[in-house]
Amino acid sequence: MNEQRLLAYLGLHKRASRTVVAGALWPDVTEERAHGSLRTALWRLRRARQPVVGSDGDTLCLADGVSVDVDAFTEVALGLVTSGHVLGDDPPSLDLLDGGELLPGWDEEWILFERERLRQLRLHSLESLSALLARNGQYALALEAALMCVTIEPLRESAHRALVAVHLAENNVVEAIRRYEAFRRLLDEDLGLEPSAQFTGMLPRWGSQPRPRAL
Repeated sequence: MNEQRLLAYLGLHKRASRTVVAGALWPDVTEERAHGSLRTALWRLRRARQPVVGSDGDTLCLADGVSVDVDAFTEVALGLVTSGHVLGDDPPSLDLLDGGELLPGWDEEWILFERERLRQLRLHSLESLSALLARNGQYALALEAALMCVTIEPLRESAHRALVAVHLAENNVVEAIRRYEAFRRLLDEDLGLEPSAQFTGMLPRWGSQPRPRAL
């Protein structure tokens, strides 16, 4: 387990001094004991056929050639949220964005921040991908991306807006209204709130006409 925690820490932080690593992984023991635990974990890892941890003086890092799935996800996700209105010739697979939470069951402080960062990045990238796919006329995939986002965070209005936007792009106004009404009820029941004016204004003549009955 200590070896797994060490690899996870280096995978997320890239490089760190031995003192920083020992303090982060064993915060509740003396510095001497923390360094001893670190030395033991490193010794066990270095017995493997292929080295996975390297060092540069007092600094630890993952060995060359060791890949980290978080890096692959981050590259794809950031590419989506910064691509604007352009989708490349080889759009990313939804599988790359359909991951669970980072290191579930681990509650170390150094994991909690990264877990939330990646969760927010996943949500934003799914919304961006849905919009880009809809502009390309790939409505089924656009719906998949938006629905995936809604599943991760059911009370996230921007995810529901992305879903409604796809329905409207297909001229499926009834579907768009049904989705809006489902979110409006959920928001009212859970938080006692109403959807934003931005969301309400997406629907045809919604701002100037009486609200249609829920379908």
